[in-house]
Amino acid sequence: MNCYSVPYNRSVMWEIVPENLIAAMLRAGMNQSQLASAVGVKQPSIGRLLSGETKTTRALDRIAAVLGTSPAYLKGQTDDPERSPSDPVALVPVQTANPDMVEIAEFNLAYGLGGTYIHEAPVNRVMRPFSKVWVRQFTQSPIEQLFWATSSGTSMMPAILDSDILLIDTGQRTPRMWDHVWAIEMHGLGMIKALRPGKDGAMRILSLNPDYPEEVAYDGEMNVIGRVVAIVRKI
Repeated sequence: MNCYSVPYNRSVMWEIVPENLIAAMLRAGMNQSQLASAVGVKQPSIGRLLSGETKTTRALDRIAAVLGTSPAYLKGQTDDPERSPSDPVALVPVQTANPDMVEIAEFNLAYGLGGTYIHEAPVNRVMRPFSKVWVRQFTQSPIEQLFWATSSGTSMMPAILDSDILLIDTGQRTPRMWDHVWAIEMHGLGMIKALRPGKDGAMRILSLNPDYPEEVAYDGEMNVIGRVVAIVRKI
């Protein structure tokens, strides 16, 4: 999925191979300062990863996205530095002249309320300006962790309709409240669903429309993309 996806019940700390990080930075033409600024961390943090002094980071997905490579390459799990369609892309906000305005990425990506294959076509990004005060009604997460996508289908009716526009917060990835709605990926399908913990570490995947059956995901089967924090409906 193209937006910082992580398994819902796995650790968020990964080891980075310094040599692969150096190679990716050279390939992207970025120095420590530029990478740190783009990722949103301090330059010494990048320096410690490069020297091997620090081997783990919670910013792995963002580092890979900014450098145009894959998390698997930075972890040394593959020798291929190329991104795959399922790797995250960098959500880097564009600075606006008005400090009261922010720009949030909008992707030409439809999340199926029942399920939609999301890797079949290239994903394009457009930056849309919004009032910072308006955005803060829904979330306090950093602006770069937010993106817009479109719903598709009827399984989450009446709360979410076909073609509603959804504000997704990728800073929230751990389901804690049963009344929240989440953007997830499972078996290549992008979905908008309610989630509830089940027995034996399972996660129940629920639709609001009773015509759609409940599904269950176990460890590694499902990625949480983020929480749906706002729904915009065309009139």
